[in-house]
Amino acid sequence: MNRNVGEIDRAVRLGAGAVAGIVSAAILADRIIAPDVLALVAGIAAVVLLATGYLSTCGLYAALGIDTR
Repeated sequence: MNRNVGEIDRAVRLGAGAVAGIVSAAILADRIIAPDVLALVAGIAAVVLLATGYLSTCGLYAALGIDTR
């Protein structure tokens, strides 16, 4: 897969992924009162955002023909 995520997009993804991971961990540690399913959703979002930011490639962007690089 070709790289299609630009530097600003990459930084936003990495930042948002980090925040989502922290929120997920906080819910699991009972620091934030929320349903456990929200921790799962935030955790999955964190993994996807961090992976696409780290690899600078996004499958959805490729399918839609978007390139921010």
